[in-house]
Amino acid sequence: MNENIKWFAAAAAVVGLSVGAVLYISRGDKKPPVESPVVAAPKPVEPEEPAVKYPLAEPEQAAPLPSLAESDPPARSALEGLIGKPSVEQFIVTTDLVRHVVVTIDNLTAEKVAERIKPLKATPGRFAVAGAEDAPTLDPANYERYKPLMQMVRTLDTKQLVATYRQNYKVFQEAYESLGHPPQYFNDRVIEVIDHLLATPDVPDPITLAQPNVQFEYADPKLESRSAGQKALIRIGSENARVVKDKLRELRAELAQGV
Repeated sequence: MNENIKWFAAAAAVVGLSVGAVLYISRGDKKPPVESPVVAAPKPVEPEEPAVKYPLAEPEQAAPLPSLAESDPPARSALEGLIGKPSVEQFIVTTDLVRHVVVTIDNLTAEKVAERIKPLKATPGRFAVAGAEDAPTLDPANYERYKPLMQMVRTLDTKQLVATYRQNYKVFQEAYESLGHPPQYFNDRVIEVIDHLLATPDVPDPITLAQPNVQFEYADPKLESRSAGQKALIRIGSENARVVKDKLRELRAELAQGV
């Protein structure tokens, strides 16, 4: 089982740091048809623009937003203002942060998330296994390793996070479109992923494991078949998962308010 627990926290902590203005889709004014003595060919049907389910109110921009390629320094500065410089240095990988946040969030519903795109640093300590050699279980001692990160998530100012997200949203929309999703709306995807994570079941201890190869996995096929994000939430233990889910609910309530 990979050391990839960071992903779920990206949805809780870094989603709010993602940054927001409404994606402006210009429909343009339709010009009246030009009269012609001949029968005009029918106009091609233009594809309908996708509906935006959860639009974000457009903020007043005090200064032009940086391009995606130039977003690392302002993103780090925004993070330091939200969680403090020590927490940024302890938890966050600030290189190519915006793109990694977007890709990670988009992949949380998939089976795997690539380690190279993680927006959070590795959790200190080693993965611990309890139980007999032929019947291993997830050691609850693992849950303590995530307490500092849970404290950071718990104390995040949700309204300030969302305000920062809205203020810089266009940069994250640009990163999302660069994945091949245009003109889909990133905030809609964020809400979708949050709902997916909130649907993670609460699995009581002991959680049985299997080791078919080098890495451990959940022995229960139903758990092992879940997404990377849901498996991560199960792996950190019920108490820590509640902290994350509480923050996700707060974020969803703010992000789904619309204009």
